[in-house]
Amino acid sequence: MRAAHATVTGMIGRHLRITGRVQGVGYRHWFLGRAEASGLTGWVRNRADGSVEAVVQGSEETVARIVSEAGSGPPAAQVDQVETTEHVIDPMLMRFEQWPTC
Repeated sequence: MRAAHATVTGMIGRHLRITGRVQGVGYRHWFLGRAEASGLTGWVRNRADGSVEAVVQGSEETVARIVSEAGSGPPAAQVDQVETTEHVIDPMLMRFEQWPTC
């Protein structure tokens, strides 16, 4: 059913967990700017464990591009790993936002 939903809307969703030196280096702000410029919807936030978490929704090509870019991040970041999992499209996410730390 998820695949059919993605096909009907033309969108896919991914959940990302980014680890490494990704807090205190402008990573969320950088990610937010990239996501907004790409027309993605979703959110990004810091996690208490030192990682950054994000949900991105958009075309397959656009989502793949930001997932790839997430592995680099801004100049001060040192990304060790980007874990991605499928995320069911949430129609309530109408824009890209920065959420509070969880």
